[in-house]
Amino acid sequence: MNNRAAHYDWKGNFDINVRFLRKMGLWPEGEGTYKPGLYALYAAFMVTLLPTSHILSELIDIYFVRDNLEAVVGIIYVTLIEIRAWIKVYFVITRIQVLKERMENLKADWFQPKDRDQLLMIEPSINFWKVVYKILLVACFACNFFWLIPLLTRRSGDKNLSFLVWYPFDCSKSPYFDIMYVYQICSTSYCVVHTNVDTFISGFNVYIGCQLDMLSDNLRDMEKCGNGKFNVGDDLINCIIYHKQIFSFIDGCNQFFNVILFWHLNISGVTIGITMFQLTLVKPMSSEFFSILWYGFSITVQIFMYCWFGNEVEVKSNPVSYTAFESDWTDLPEDVKKNLIIFITNVPEPVRISAFNLLQLLLDTFTRILKTAWSYFALLTQLTTT
Repeated sequence: MNNRAAHYDWKGNFDINVRFLRKMGLWPEGEGTYKPGLYALYAAFMVTLLPTSHILSELIDIYFVRDNLEAVVGIIYVTLIEIRAWIKVYFVITRIQVLKERMENLKADWFQPKDRDQLLMIEPSINFWKVVYKILLVACFACNFFWLIPLLTRRSGDKNLSFLVWYPFDCSKSPYFDIMYVYQICSTSYCVVHTNVDTFISGFNVYIGCQLDMLSDNLRDMEKCGNGKFNVGDDLINCIIYHKQIFSFIDGCNQFFNVILFWHLNISGVTIGITMFQLTLVKPMSSEFFSILWYGFSITVQIFMYCWFGNEVEVKSNPVSYTAFESDWTDLPEDVKKNLIIFITNVPEPVRISAFNLLQLLLDTFTRILKTAWSYFALLTQLTTT
């Protein structure tokens, strides 16, 4: 075929995510899962020391201050996100084989752009995903930076940690205070790992959307499915097989997505609402104010990323059954027309990425989460003013 595109490296788009996860102990070498060795010990050490012990300390402190609403809110707005991150870490570790299999699927010949036009067609979606990922990373690191400022600028005698947690020793004395302050920042920074899991899932949604775009383009010009050997009957069959390959990939992704999406979407509305309330309790324009502001922004970007690219999958799956009619189908042989009709009538409803078919990744879901967040914010404000 003329104008044929070179082999596109889909996996290369995830290189930063993979490197980040590997440093956090969540991406063992090779194509398999964890094996006994130093890296497995390193992963166990990182997960136990940083997120797990920090979350347990926060939960214990919540129990001790359970009668003080403002104190509970001051802890739980971070704890909820850390629990969500821990859930993602758990499922990455236990389902790393599934995730790596999906990564290998990206290299399949079926999923390659057929020409340069298709390559140009998919680039805007991929570039936008990369921009959102960078914005999310900047927000996360800005949040951690403002959490770190009080340690660097604190006055003599100031012994307030970034987060209210329970420790079995007195943290007001040096060097315990400095050690635990840095430990808290490291623990919360480790939770940035879940942003890489989020971008992984969103990246897969971008990939699915690009495949649906290319499938529609192939149906308009079925010769693209024929690898340069034009036979309209065989080309239609290739398009049908391509369609099945895409849906097989979607089903495989759902094995990894479901639980993570379920917890992420359920916790996000509550967390944003509590974060908004927490913002009203701190001194405006202080380092704490900006840390909470960036924190809330990063959570919102995470949800937006999920819902936007999930919504794109539905939008791009809508025209698949109609684009075949944009080809020169009137001149096709009768048997090919029959196969085309069978294909069109068997194309499923628009694809919707969801968590257990309960929570769908759509822009409507994004707006509902923001409305839920406002409801929690209004409730907390009312409780503290009465």
